Amino acid sequence: MPKKAKLIDGKKTAAAVKEEIKVEVAAMIDSDIDAPHLAAVIIGEDPASQTYVASKEKAAYHIGMTSSVYRLPDNTSEEKLLKTIDFLNKDPEVDGFIVQLPLPDHIDVDKVIDSIDPAKDVDGFHPVNVGKMALGQPGYLSATPAGIMELFKRYRIDTVGKHCVILGRSNIVGSPMSILMSKKTSPGNATVTVCHSRTRDIEKYTRDADILICAIGQPQFVKAEMVKEGAIVIDVGIHRIPADNEKGYRLVGDVDFDAVVKKVKYITPVPGGVGPMTIAMLLKNTLSAAKKEFYK
Repeated sequence: MPKKAKLIDGKKTAAAVKEEIKVEVAAMIDSDIDAPHLAAVIIGEDPASQTYVASKEKAAYHIGMTSSVYRLPDNTSEEKLLKTIDFLNKDPEVDGFIVQLPLPDHIDVDKVIDSIDPAKDVDGFHPVNVGKMALGQPGYLSATPAGIMELFKRYRIDTVGKHCVILGRSNIVGSPMSILMSKKTSPGNATVTVCHSRTRDIEKYTRDADILICAIGQPQFVKAEMVKEGAIVIDVGIHRIPADNEKGYRLVGDVDFDAVVKKVKYITPVPGGVGPMTIAMLLKNTLSAAKKEFYK
């Protein structure tokens, strides 16, 4: 790796965040306050979702939190799921919970998210928390965007006045990142352009980006010629592609890392970049929920 390219180590940073949370959780327990309780609801046997929920459960246990998982079969009705959510909303022992996405086609995702108590919505997907984010009010930030902002903060990356180009406009990453990066905050105060599948001449925008956040969902989409010399590149994507190894695949992001790393100032790897931060920030939201920081 060239000397000028610095790896943004999400794994190391997430470990630091989790250790800070662990200290707070230990202090709560020492004061006879119940440890924060994070619950997860997962439907079906999607391998990626199963792995992700297991990682969340393991991370919660590691820092002293209570963790529980409600596993429901693929054919679970929308009514049954909504009843499970209602139960968790009312359970005083559960501080926060998530409903793992994606959901089966027969379930209305918007209806499910709307049914979650905003005070327990540690994923930050409920319209109330999205609205709070948009207005700059205290609330739960969606974990992946929050993780990216934390990386900027901890690596002291100056975003003020920079041109930030975001590839992707999903409600989970692209849209909230565009709001956070344009806010009058630090990190933030950037000039933001959002590109998506209908953007014409997308390279024109990516080549002009001081900060490029890639969440477009296409493996190795961003090539070296699409990136400006000295840019900061945040890769949110994660994909399995065939490889001649024991597993038969390897993990890559939305960025052609080996080529792009030769041009940039900072870059997140895949794996080990944004992914670990997502779990760390979910745990941070759960701690906030237990402390009633945003909702009394």
